[in-house]
Amino acid sequence: MKKVVLAYSGGLDTTFCGLYLSKELGYELHAVLVNTGGFSFEELKAVDIKAKKLGIASFTVIDCLETFYQNVIRFLVFGNILKNQTYPLSVSTERIVQAQALAQYAKEIGADALAHGSTGAGNDQVRFDMIFQTLLPDIEIITPIRDLKLSREQEIDFLKKQGVEMDFEKSKYSINKGIWGTSVGGAETLTSDQYLPDEAFPTPITKKDEEEISLSFEKGELVGINDKVFSHPTEAIQALEKTAVPFGIGRDIHVGDTIIGIKGRVGFEAAAALIIIKAHHLLEKHTLTKWQIFWKNQLSEFYGNHLHEGHFLDPVMRNIEAMLLDSQQKVSGKVYVQLKPEHFVLKGIKSPHDLMSAKFGSYGEMNLAWSAEDVKGFTKIIGNQTAIYHQVNK
Repeated sequence: MKKVVLAYSGGLDTTFCGLYLSKELGYELHAVLVNTGGFSFEELKAVDIKAKKLGIASFTVIDCLETFYQNVIRFLVFGNILKNQTYPLSVSTERIVQAQALAQYAKEIGADALAHGSTGAGNDQVRFDMIFQTLLPDIEIITPIRDLKLSREQEIDFLKKQGVEMDFEKSKYSINKGIWGTSVGGAETLTSDQYLPDEAFPTPITKKDEEEISLSFEKGELVGINDKVFSHPTEAIQALEKTAVPFGIGRDIHVGDTIIGIKGRVGFEAAAALIIIKAHHLLEKHTLTKWQIFWKNQLSEFYGNHLHEGHFLDPVMRNIEAMLLDSQQKVSGKVYVQLKPEHFVLKGIKSPHDLMSAKFGSYGEMNLAWSAEDVKGFTKIIGNQTAIYHQVNK
């Protein structure tokens, strides 16, 4: 009997895969949920109950929340990374950590194959496959939904025939929840002109009154909110999400180029991720030099794209991470944020490393570091090459 490790979440796709592999093909199936912050204790218990109804050999939960933060999230913050200036790489980066954990587990139990519920039209199939084949080059990769070219409707029909009880109406939307945001896919995201309805997003809008908060950063990492300091940045992220997401902050639809070369849309809800990245970016504009910011922007753009497309194990990523980490030595201070219905405003910062210091002068009014004659000479020299060009080529 073939021993298979399945990436399992308890949703529609992985429930189909579990039943198909265990009952239709008769494999010895070991379902593994890699938790990157998307499941509460109660939700994990519910998934455990669901899993045991699939006729599987075992169900295991692997907690990778702090690993996810340490290896991925903090570099997304250091780089202020938003795919196409919009999407905080919520689920795409989770897949990298999940794939590594699944590969390690498969190796430990001597599995013959790894399975996942990705379709043949998305990015996740490449991310999972690339990590699996890099870490376990000889293992078989099984992908029922991709291989059978199934629609969500066909999956639902199969599960109903198997007697599975789920909220199939809710299953109209593919929800992937994690600490760095929740992705939402549905019929509307398959079009170019429709937006997701309110009910598609997992968190209803319940807050209407404005609220001001302060975010405390230490060397680029969020460590506190208002006067509370957290024992780990993951706790600060979760607390911020709980505070901000009921405003409807962080909802949007990302449009981008998939790894396999087609355009795709995905909805998301990521209040904490967007606020943290924008607040961190503002703090950097005050505390880093212009050339630090310039080169960070170049490397961060590449890093985000390379990570999005599954190349986490490329050694160049470690090189870029070393630069990003080193750049954060002076990125400490507070950022003041106004939370409002469906949006937020960055009000300003306070930092001992703020380069916008009054002792050097006031922009547009006066300077204290040079004379008028200094500026005249500087301007003549810095513009000399352009002036020569235009004189020669009149």
